Amino acid sequence: MSHSSWLHQLLWIAVALTMALTLTVLVALPSGAPPFETLRILFMGGLGSASKFGQVLTVFVPLLLCSMGLLIPFTARLWNIGIEGQIVLGAIFCTGVLMPVDQGGPWHIALALGAGMLGGALWALLAGLLKTHGRVHEIFSGLGLNFVAMGLAIWLIFGPWKRPGMASMSGTETLHLSLWLERIGSLAVSWTALGLACAAFLLVALLLLRTQWGLGLRAVGQNPKAARLFDLSPRLRMLQAFALCGALGGLAGAVQVLGVYHRLLPSISSGYGYTALLIGMMAGFRILPVPFICFFFAVLNVGSIQLPLQLGLDSSLSGVIQGLLVLSVFVTQGIRTYVIRRREGR
Repeated sequence: MSHSSWLHQLLWIAVALTMALTLTVLVALPSGAPPFETLRILFMGGLGSASKFGQVLTVFVPLLLCSMGLLIPFTARLWNIGIEGQIVLGAIFCTGVLMPVDQGGPWHIALALGAGMLGGALWALLAGLLKTHGRVHEIFSGLGLNFVAMGLAIWLIFGPWKRPGMASMSGTETLHLSLWLERIGSLAVSWTALGLACAAFLLVALLLLRTQWGLGLRAVGQNPKAARLFDLSPRLRMLQAFALCGALGGLAGAVQVLGVYHRLLPSISSGYGYTALLIGMMAGFRILPVPFICFFFAVLNVGSIQLPLQLGLDSSLSGVIQGLLVLSVFVTQGIRTYVIRRREGR
């Protein structure tokens, strides 16, 4: 990209951020809270101390895993809305492998991480098969499978895997300390989880940008009929894309179990799958901006906890800011496209 192209890109990003900030101020005014103080507390709530930064990283890890996973099917123009359910199935498979283990070690943790990836991949393959062989749009099948996955998790927590003598929304029995992912010093995030997220970023970037498989997947997304004529096996590549995305979603679920909650919870996905979809759209489904946007959203997620504590505001305001930011990006992209077409006389 040329120097002028970079300047134009930065200019449009600045326009989007300015629009998002303006809309945020307008939203915060009716609540009676000072808008700029609200933003300051929101960001300092995520970056104000080492412990808060560690919490940001615990949110950053599953967001990055899911966002990078979603880039794979989107390359073939597939919307894997079912990523939420794949996170849940990854957590279920991970917990199921460790339920009989009283005390374990690194091999048990590795097995649980692999089981999480398998669970997510199988759940994604189900959506993929409905798409390729049942002609069910992946958005509808994904949403349906999300509800099934959450129902399955709740049934296990209140049924076969309930805590001894009781069952509650607090989840299954806590895993033994030896099965927890080791943390980075006093921070809440683990080396293993952070390393896996960074490895996923590098591997997906390599797969999509530097391999013939990624090139073929892009061809399938742009013209499935031509891809079939050139013997690129569109159905097989679509299923592979779903499976790889599901595996990363399942890995995110396993990390939630092993590194954050240490048990299966009804809300184990924490909405990270849907947030990852917003991140992908905001990044224009390009690879490089994804980790930076993931970190930004993680800061908003953690910082929102301080809003009710310091200003008496509902923590959902961070979700409003995220939505306004994505909306601002879409609006500026539309304006940019319109300006370019006017210049070209179209």
